[in-house]
Amino acid sequence: MATEDTPWEPPFAGTEGEHLLGALNRLRTTFRWKAGGLDAAGLNSRVGASTLTLGGLLKHLALVEDDCSGPRLSGARLGQPWESGDWESDPRWDFSSAATDSPETLYSLWDLASARSQERFAAALADGGPGRTVSITAADGTSASLRRLLCDLIEEYGRHTGHADLLREQVDGLVGEDPPPGWCP
Repeated sequence: MATEDTPWEPPFAGTEGEHLLGALNRLRTTFRWKAGGLDAAGLNSRVGASTLTLGGLLKHLALVEDDCSGPRLSGARLGQPWESGDWESDPRWDFSSAATDSPETLYSLWDLASARSQERFAAALADGGPGRTVSITAADGTSASLRRLLCDLIEEYGRHTGHADLLREQVDGLVGEDPPPGWCP
């Protein structure tokens, strides 16, 4: 249950929409904590043979936030820097281009995308609830629900927060399931 020291905790007994956003916000906060406070070397650190980095995850999840809360939610344009990325020659541009971005750029990109997404999803839930349809459709034309879109975003964060656990432990030994009480980026 959320307190002043742990505002990222989902409600103990809330509505479906509150629980969906609560679960997502807990994962967002845990991910940001795992990726937070690092210099360029820390954000570019790798584990084993993997090319995955915390910087790449920050940029990728900023893209995912903007994509889910923009084109997939309402049909809005994706915007920059995504529309000018070199996706044709590098389909993993979000991950690979992060290596040349400053820590300030990566943190700002994610922080702003996350804030936009939170506002957009809260407004969408207020305007029809989790069962309302969104812009993304299946091949047969069936519209997805907001519930499905939020669950997909929760899944994406769950996967990448696990990656962030391993990467951050490699950088400086930081471990733990949740940020300490009172933490903020």
